[in-house]
Amino acid sequence: MSEALEIAHGDFGRVVLLDMDRGLVRHAHHHCHVLLKVEGDDTQFLVGERVVRLTDEQAVLVNAWETHAYLHDPARDKAMILALYVEPAWLGSFRNNWAASGAPGFFEQPVGLITARIRQLARDLAAEMVYAPDSNHIRETLLPGLMIALIERFTAWREAGASLRAASRSRDWRVQRAIARIRAEPGTGDGIDALAREVGLSRAHFYRLFEQTTGASPNVFKNAIRVERAVRAIVGTDQGLTDLSLGLGFSTPAHFSRFFRDHVGVPPSVFRGIVRRGGLPLLA
Repeated sequence: MSEALEIAHGDFGRVVLLDMDRGLVRHAHHHCHVLLKVEGDDTQFLVGERVVRLTDEQAVLVNAWETHAYLHDPARDKAMILALYVEPAWLGSFRNNWAASGAPGFFEQPVGLITARIRQLARDLAAEMVYAPDSNHIRETLLPGLMIALIERFTAWREAGASLRAASRSRDWRVQRAIARIRAEPGTGDGIDALAREVGLSRAHFYRLFEQTTGASPNVFKNAIRVERAVRAIVGTDQGLTDLSLGLGFSTPAHFSRFFRDHVGVPPSVFRGIVRRGGLPLLA
């Protein structure tokens, strides 16, 4: 079964070291998302509509709100994967326009050849997480060094930002209203069809506008918000998983646990246990 070996969580987002032999459902994140292989067999992901390989020589690169899934081949052994979920605001602290990583199109391609330096930084980061998971070296040196190397190699970072700001201004107000409603009440029992009616759109028109604006379907977007709310509560509070599952709209804790595992790779109880046994603390 798939296993989370270590998890670091903080103002940078989260970094998860996964030993994977089970697929993940199609999903999305508000982060830019980078996947690097540390050990084991080569593997593959579906990014958008394209299947791309994760190997020793190349990384998988996923833009914010871009749908993706892990496609495990049962004929292969496990792949140890370093998964980076990086907050746009944290990247913006290095260069203002790197906050554009929170919008579609930051990475030009979903896969790219890595340098020897990127490979070494990834392995150093994975080793530090295993042997010294509470080390400040992760936050202060290894993760910044790795992300800067990745951005400089795989994005037109000097130009990032201007076109994305223009795109932001052109968003449909009805979609923005729906997004605000989903963020405010991700556990509501109202379906997406009811949300479309609330903003005065047909189902087909609402789905089309929503995907044009965010890059994800309304259901994928809603599930992403639920996952991030769950992660924050699991890491940063002592809220029981039963109460958390009900608050996020799940009828039973078992349904929530399966949902979380299918999106994150491990059950919520395991995620909480790993973070609290020595991972980096949640920062305000």
